[in-house]
Amino acid sequence: MSSNPFKIVVIGGGNAGLELLDRLFKAEFVEILGVADTNPQAPGILLAKEHNIPVTTNMNDLLEDSSQIDILIDVTGIKEVRDSLRHHMQESGNHHTVIMHERISALLISLFNGMMVPTKASDEFY
Repeated sequence: MSSNPFKIVVIGGGNAGLELLDRLFKAEFVEILGVADTNPQAPGILLAKEHNIPVTTNMNDLLEDSSQIDILIDVTGIKEVRDSLRHHMQESGNHHTVIMHERISALLISLFNGMMVPTKASDEFY
């Protein structure tokens, strides 16, 4: 098993992103490479800034060298974002990065809280 930290990018800095980021920042085995949200005042963006993590309103800024990303966590619940992330990985030939679907993010947040946490995740096909 590798002792290298998981290198993670989070797309979506709203409430779900904030809760997930709060847990990730506490994990010594995680390195957060960046956080993106279209709202520069999103709570997850503000938290990332407090930790001196790169932030952006354009997720593509964080994907320029996506081969360095182990896990790309999408907590937006927006189908177009999910589709864009997949398209980028296919076009770039990146076979390393795993895109974590927003439903898995919702599961993790629910597990952290010991109860089901409602999200705005899309019910459309994966």
